[in-house]
Amino acid sequence: MVFIKEFKTFIKRGNVMDMAIGIIIGAAFGKIVNALVNNIIMPPIGMLVNDSNFTALKIVLKKAVYDENDVLVRNAVTVDYGLFIQTLVNFLIIALVIFWVVKGMNRMKKKEEAKPAPPPAPSKEEQLLTEIRDLLKKE
Repeated sequence: MVFIKEFKTFIKRGNVMDMAIGIIIGAAFGKIVNALVNNIIMPPIGMLVNDSNFTALKIVLKKAVYDENDVLVRNAVTVDYGLFIQTLVNFLIIALVIFWVVKGMNRMKKKEEAKPAPPPAPSKEEQLLTEIRDLLKKE
């Protein structure tokens, strides 16, 4: 029972919930970026390299082996560099967007910090001393 209470306390902490929400939003954002890269960015790049399906670009190190009935005996050994390049583009886009978000957050924080705090009100002692000074100047 102690374990369950500790676990409930752990889950109720705000930072755990924030982290969970961040992970869920991050996963959804990753899907959006993958769709952007796969369906909008990579097709034109694939056309530039004379291949409509960019992920199909690969170097065959060893061809697949089939028997006399066209049944696959051994898979081909390939270096799938097109898939690697697409994954790299996904990463760069995600990193760029995160950079923009962090830069925007930092800019907002700087604006908040740039506003000078109003000077604190003078204490009662300072007010009394000011009044005494002003009275002495009048005499």
